[in-house]
Amino acid sequence: MLVHFLLFNLCEPATQASVQKANVDVTDGRAYSRAVSAPLARIHQAALKPAQLARKAICNPQLFAEIAEGLKAEKPRVKYGCAKALRLISEQRPDLLYPHFDLFVRLLDHENKILQWDAAFVLSHLARGDVDDKFAAILDRYFSPIVGPVMITAANVIQGGARIARAKPQLAERIAAEVLKVARARYRTAECRNVAIGHAILALGDLLPQLGHPARVIQFVRRQTRNPRPATRKKAEHFLKARLAALAT
Repeated sequence: MLVHFLLFNLCEPATQASVQKANVDVTDGRAYSRAVSAPLARIHQAALKPAQLARKAICNPQLFAEIAEGLKAEKPRVKYGCAKALRLISEQRPDLLYPHFDLFVRLLDHENKILQWDAAFVLSHLARGDVDDKFAAILDRYFSPIVGPVMITAANVIQGGARIARAKPQLAERIAAEVLKVARARYRTAECRNVAIGHAILALGDLLPQLGHPARVIQFVRRQTRNPRPATRKKAEHFLKARLAALAT
């Protein structure tokens, strides 16, 4: 019985020619073992250069399965190199990752927080090609970290919310309502909450032109002009100044 394996050479230009098919007889144990391990070994090497790996995968989408396997690697440089490559691909060609939408939704619950943050980033870019309207079904899940307890996770999904709304303006009101939940969030410290509020102000600034009823957003930002964190106060003041300037034009 013969099975097909995809082989690629990192030293060659990123073209379809750099991916080759190999037929391996599964009854030949040693040959089969080498064929199974070779693609993953090459992915482990490629993950050390995420930008190059991303270019390869954009030209050869067959590599996505191997990159996804790389997320399970024990070595952090391999695991996070593969994650970085997926981030780069999502920015440049979200349509290529869209068929794997459910994989990134599952990663939102991964025990590794960094992979959660990467999944939130990738999903926010996949919104640009969400032809099947999958986001509407996962918004509650996507934004659930905003209320705590991990501030960095909350900040990542808040930032992602602004990108999603740019791609899907029909969801802007719902996204704004989720972002506003930061007002009652509970993180490890009060300062963490103030940092998250700063991220929320920036995201709401992007959302504002798409909101038909921005009163709650304006009220929230006005309250933050008294925020104890100077950087967050400045963000609130800048937000309100920009809004006044927009109304004057």
